[in-house]
Amino acid sequence: MPKVLISDNLSPRAEAVFRGRGVEVDVRPGLAPDQLAEILPAYDGLAIRSATKVTSGLLGAAERLKVIGRAGIGVDNVDIPAATARGIVVMNTPFGNSITTAEHALALMFALARQIPQANASTHGGKWEKNRFMGVELTGKTLGVIGCGNIGSIVAERAQGLRMRVIAYDPFLSAERAVDLGVEKVSLGDLLARADMITLHTPLTDATRNLIDAAALAKCRRGVRIINCARGGLVVEADLKAAIESGQVAGAALDVFETEPVRENALFGMDQVVCTPHLGASTTEAQENVAIQVAEQMSDFLLTGAVANALNMPSLTAEEAPRLRPYMALAEQLGSFAGQITQSGLKAVTLEYQGHVAELNCRPLTSAVLKGLLSPLLEAVNMVSAPVLARERDVSLTETKRVDEGDYHTLIRLTVTTENRSRSVAGSLFGGSKPRIVSIDGMPIEAELSEHMLFLRNADKPGFIGGLGGALGEAAVNIATFHLGRTAPGENAICLVSVDQPIDDVLLRKIQSLPHVISANALKF
Repeated sequence: MPKVLISDNLSPRAEAVFRGRGVEVDVRPGLAPDQLAEILPAYDGLAIRSATKVTSGLLGAAERLKVIGRAGIGVDNVDIPAATARGIVVMNTPFGNSITTAEHALALMFALARQIPQANASTHGGKWEKNRFMGVELTGKTLGVIGCGNIGSIVAERAQGLRMRVIAYDPFLSAERAVDLGVEKVSLGDLLARADMITLHTPLTDATRNLIDAAALAKCRRGVRIINCARGGLVVEADLKAAIESGQVAGAALDVFETEPVRENALFGMDQVVCTPHLGASTTEAQENVAIQVAEQMSDFLLTGAVANALNMPSLTAEEAPRLRPYMALAEQLGSFAGQITQSGLKAVTLEYQGHVAELNCRPLTSAVLKGLLSPLLEAVNMVSAPVLARERDVSLTETKRVDEGDYHTLIRLTVTTENRSRSVAGSLFGGSKPRIVSIDGMPIEAELSEHMLFLRNADKPGFIGGLGGALGEAAVNIATFHLGRTAPGENAICLVSVDQPIDDVLLRKIQSLPHVISANALKF
């Protein structure tokens, strides 16, 4: 009988689900790290919320552990690469607390607009400061939603019920989806300039970190109000404090902070700031939903091998896994390549399976492509949620299969259409198991992807290779492999370079300014 440890405070419904499915379960919340490390080797599964820190060291002692289930969406407390290296599946419940988080954002919006926490404290203190707490109406105000995915779209819908005008910035939001939601899709600059209130619902990625800084706040309307129930690192807290002190920002409501748990903060004590201790998902309903979901998913995996909402493993049956595993790696690489060079909103994805791969179950492969494609800009995308997220953004998906072979025994071609252009990338398996890129935008190229890559579009002119090599050499970046492709001599060309060190922003800008370079992207796999 499989055995699971619940090490955080989960709804009792989770324990009931495990026992009902025939899984042995122990509930031991509040263990110190050394205590957890001592008992974890006896368990096949670990069910957690955010309190338990699943580090590489902890996993090193868990030889029997097969699955970690996070009741909630965020997995910042789990070392996923370490779990993956040990063959431990990491699951989450990405959709269990969306409504709860959206409602908390709206509650903070009301609290901010009417100064409810401050008025409450004053009244409890025996004061009657009616004239002090002059609020503002939400009706007729313009709400700027940054990140209009699952949670952001719920906020937008509710805000329209309050008769607010809603504008949204989201690179993945299609024009059609915006119409369906009743929001106006705008650029980030336009949103900052027009919004009376701004609410953030975007994941924390390299692209969104410090999104709301001094420069962004300076572009806002004077008297704007900021609400953040997403991730603390989206807002530069020192810049927000300065903007409040200058009167540029009328107030802020924050449920998340750069460092958590937080005991001291520059924003604490400011009359214009409402703070809550990361309560976005803290409702009875949400906690029951995520507890039940994680217990069901973990039980299914331990008893049948079924995988759902896994962050580091596709949804595969035991029979399909050996045949599909190398194709899964290829599919995710193709998606990740396209995703990292896509800058505008996605409109359509076309997948062509040709040759041997067309005879297989391609559904997991499509999910793997979408996971790779969406991961650069969206948080916690997995094989199950990726198709849902694509549909929510009205990304059209087309799949075709051709069992007859072309130039390769087996081939997957991905074509991505954005608001500005279409681009394609194709790959195959060499030796039956080694993924290779074999063409980009129709230009033949054969390249193996590595951790650090540089992709360039360039004019096929003498001196290009020398200039690029010189720039990399001056930066002490070593070239591992170098692959070229072109349409015809002297015309358009592409270059895919594997390097041993990361390409930082300074070096990338230098490369982008080299003669004959049309564009350059630093990629990571």
